[in-house]
Amino acid sequence: QDTNKGSTDNADVEIKRDKQGKLVFPDYPDFKPNLTPKEVMQAGSFGGTYFRPISSAITGERYSGVWKEFPSDWFEGLTIGTQVASSKYNKDVNTYKVKCGGSLEMWESSGWINKQDPYGWFQWYCRFYLGRRTDDDERQIGRWCRCAGVKGRWRNNLITKIVKNGCGYDNAGISPVVRQTLQHWAYKLTKEDFEKHAKKLRK
Repeated sequence: QDTNKGSTDNADVEIKRDKQGKLVFPDYPDFKPNLTPKEVMQAGSFGGTYFRPISSAITGERYSGVWKEFPSDWFEGLTIGTQVASSKYNKDVNTYKVKCGGSLEMWESSGWINKQDPYGWFQWYCRFYLGRRTDDDERQIGRWCRCAGVKGRWRNNLITKIVKNGCGYDNAGISPVVRQTLQHWAYKLTKEDFEKHAKKLRK
């Protein structure tokens, strides 16, 4: 059940962080992203296109101006037309200056898009962060865990490459595409997370 679609009324929401900077959601203790929706947007993400106008194959409806649903400070200092709702992907908008991610059409045809969040996972995350809870939460959190969680494919892929290259965990030259992908999933590799997994690889 959709209890709250999220709105600027929730702009003062405060999600606590643990000692390692991970966000804490008491109702879903395994869900520990370390970037808020605002931080994802402010860092430079999705080639500037995430909230572009779309025609959804899932709902059969057209959407535009969806970013207005969320707190305005999330987009403070950003140019909406090029960094938030651009119809053209620009890799230079991204933190790591690379293109990553599949198209909305690909996600739709793969069955990953739920009609309540026609833009996809990040839209779900924005609304979840603001307090909405729905029947789709477990599925979406499961997707995050498989990508960016403790056993997440992309997170551990990045750590493995760093160990093989023998460089620092924050060396942006190692797997910038994977780093950008993880950012889109609200996660940035930390020294603590790197060392914990790297220790296992070095045994």
